Amino acid sequence: MKLSNNYILYPDNRALERAIASSLGMLGNGLVEAATPDNKVTVADNFLYTRGNYEQHRFSSNILDSVREALAESLTDQYRDQEPLAWAETQNSLGNILAAQGQQQRDVELYEKAIQCLNKALEEFRQEKSPLDWAATQNNLGTAKQALGRQLDNAKLLKAAIDAYTNALLEWSRKETPEKWASAMHQLGATFHAHGRLLKGNRTFQKSVVAYKNALAVFDADNYAFELAATHNNCGAVLHNLGESEENPDRLDEAIRSYETALTVCLEQQLPIHLAVLCRVNRSTARSVLAELTKDTTLADDVADEFELIIECFPHALQPLCLKYCEEQINKAKCASTGD
Repeated sequence: MKLSNNYILYPDNRALERAIASSLGMLGNGLVEAATPDNKVTVADNFLYTRGNYEQHRFSSNILDSVREALAESLTDQYRDQEPLAWAETQNSLGNILAAQGQQQRDVELYEKAIQCLNKALEEFRQEKSPLDWAATQNNLGTAKQALGRQLDNAKLLKAAIDAYTNALLEWSRKETPEKWASAMHQLGATFHAHGRLLKGNRTFQKSVVAYKNALAVFDADNYAFELAATHNNCGAVLHNLGESEENPDRLDEAIRSYETALTVCLEQQLPIHLAVLCRVNRSTARSVLAELTKDTTLADDVADEFELIIECFPHALQPLCLKYCEEQINKAKCASTGD
């Protein structure tokens, strides 16, 4: 059975936010003021948390060029000789900025430059001397490689990202650094999922589910509402694909429950409405696959009605491609409901 395309949600990249915040002192006052994002509600708001690993909403993306230039100019040999750890942290920040621009522009060269910066940081951040800085840099390296691996559908890069996240988790623990540990687990789950789709490997999907469930042991609705919703949704997406790969109705039922939990969190915590809509689209898609697998024409009819309801009730919350996708799913479900 062909794997469905499902919608993945991406938490804010805290390392990117810190990289921008720590670099603003290098800029003039006018540029610092320009770093404030425009808070007007626009159509672009329907893309929040869906664009990739370098989501951040604290600063305007227009500031990235200036920050990048300031960081690059500061990275002199003298700086490295006098303050090697500060130099490494600057390389870390520059790597995150470059990777964010690589994502924005879908530019492979920028991603590669980001990875080079992060590897340079690791020349000074040694595990034995700076374990937490080493772990943070490994985590950033994993994110850059994961993002590029997704863009290129490159299994080698995704495997390298898995190795980097695994390295970070050698130093980050649920007990000592729970938020960082859970974030790395979430990203590890996302990477296993992307890797599994390329390999068509059920075992890799299963590892993804385990990683996401580890993250859920830390994320709660009061402190991590979006992260909780995203992890349930993304875990549902893996279970969804695993159910298709195994042709296993029980897996699909589990995926549907995971999507439903994500939807509940979105609604109860009043997260942006388009996130709840995407969870509903994912859930309806999984129900459509279940109807097809079990030859359940009644369920297929319900799915067609549900997609029509989504389009009717949330036209302004749907991305254009998502709207087109929902229309295609209606036709597919109606065919299935008549046994065609």
